[in-house]
Amino acid sequence: MAIRNVSVLILYNSSGHILLQHRSNDASRLPNFWTFFGGGIEEGESPTEALEREMLEELSYQVQSPSFLLAQKVREEEDGHTKYVFVEQYQDQPLQLGEGQAMGWFSPDETHQLKMIEHDRAVVKQMRDYSYQLSERAGYAGPEG
Repeated sequence: MAIRNVSVLILYNSSGHILLQHRSNDASRLPNFWTFFGGGIEEGESPTEALEREMLEELSYQVQSPSFLLAQKVREEEDGHTKYVFVEQYQDQPLQLGEGQAMGWFSPDETHQLKMIEHDRAVVKQMRDYSYQLSERAGYAGPEG
């Protein structure tokens, strides 16, 4: 079965922590891994439309003003797909877990201890770099790591 292109959101808070999803043990892909919130892009949807839909489904979160971070080409066995990564500063909306077994806020350094797929680790590094760019413009100290 071919893997669809996906849109994911990295929510980050004022201290530079990012929100991750702990996938269920019985998930069809990446069971028991920590991943970003998001999912497959349906036919006819843009990456942004898929992001908005997935955030409502998975977190009951209304996306406010996501910034596009990167498009990551991912190759898994015989399948290839693109992961569209967006970032947004969390604005204290209530979050309700709709998929997975847990969620948690982690500094980039804390993610080293989590069970994560390598291409997500590369995105965390990109997010750290993005945070430092923001900090230089706003005087924010940035996430540790």
